[in-house]
Amino acid sequence: MKKLIVTAALTGAVTVPTQTPYLPYTPEQLAEDAELCAKAGASIIHVHARNPQNGAPTSDMEIFGEILKAIKARTDAIICTTTGGGVGMTPADRVRVVPTWKPELATCNMGSMNFSVHPIARRFKDEDYKFAWEKAWLEGSEDFIFPNTFASIKHFMLEMRKTNTRPEFEVYDVGHLYNLHFMLKEGLVDTPIWLQFVMGVLGGIRATLYDLTHMLDTANRLFGPENYNWSVIGAGYPHQFNMCTAAIMLGGHARVGLEDNIFLRRGVLARNHELVEKIVRIAGEFDREIATPAEVREFLGLKGIENVGF
Repeated sequence: MKKLIVTAALTGAVTVPTQTPYLPYTPEQLAEDAELCAKAGASIIHVHARNPQNGAPTSDMEIFGEILKAIKARTDAIICTTTGGGVGMTPADRVRVVPTWKPELATCNMGSMNFSVHPIARRFKDEDYKFAWEKAWLEGSEDFIFPNTFASIKHFMLEMRKTNTRPEFEVYDVGHLYNLHFMLKEGLVDTPIWLQFVMGVLGGIRATLYDLTHMLDTANRLFGPENYNWSVIGAGYPHQFNMCTAAIMLGGHARVGLEDNIFLRRGVLARNHELVEKIVRIAGEFDREIATPAEVREFLGLKGIENVGF
């Protein structure tokens, strides 16, 4: 697709409310941000569930359902649900959203890894935290392994096939591409593949142009350029805009949002829709039009909003 697919990742499971007052975590806040992001040009809304009382990540299916229904009521954008979840959630917790709510698109993480945000905790004093859970959550990630075994990945893929949910394959390092290639040979993956290069997470590949081209070269060798399409995430500032701008130039697609980066520019906290607006402006400088939800549904072969379970 020559037009740019913009994904807005609204809240995630890593950013904590203390970092920014603009982080949405109630169903109403998430729906409002989703609507604004869609109006700004996002065709895909990436969703994690949060406890509406304190912003803590949750795998509660009722809360997830409230969020999905609220977003669907306000926009026709594609909703991509996480199966990454958060620290301490089991694979069963994480994948439950697929059979429960049957989304059009869901993430599928392609390998186990160290995944840490513990350096963020050093930026705040104990009295700075808005909620009691946040400090332990951040610090505890230093000893966290994000588990994605071949058995759990296979289970996630099969659950998505049952509901005709399209996988968005999250690859945090080159080895994850080889894992995906193995699953393709096992007959568990349909082409063209929709890849999300996740770059800049502590424990994964760095967010540099060198590393992005290395990932692309590897994907080209393994799958052939005609058998996959890709988007990129740059974790943190300025990586979000550096990597997304590179993707715009190289024919890929872009994900922005407070899940990955909280700054609009250095020292200036962002709202989700402002991050979308900025990447749309950058795309305009390179004469790349922005894809609509209808165009993305056709391009990715999605089942349509009328066939979800919410």
